[in-house]
Amino acid sequence: MKQVATGLIKAYQLGLSPLLGQNCRYHPSCSNYAAQAIKIHGLFKGVALGSWRLCRCNPFSGGGFDPVPDSGKWLPDVYPDGRPR
Repeated sequence: MKQVATGLIKAYQLGLSPLLGQNCRYHPSCSNYAAQAIKIHGLFKGVALGSWRLCRCNPFSGGGFDPVPDSGKWLPDVYPDGRPR
């Protein structure tokens, strides 16, 4: 199932994303974040983290650097502006 989910993300990145342009306010992009989260945390937690990231990526968000948290964690070790947690 992990391969199916990451395959769907890759299909989005190759097929639809180039037509929409660079709109993500975060680094890594939301699709890369979701793919990394699924690989690190597994399907269910990875999809949950990716979904939460999509909810945060909006015009009212400041964006910035937002890495996937390490295995066993729900939050990364840094804030989006680079300050340590």
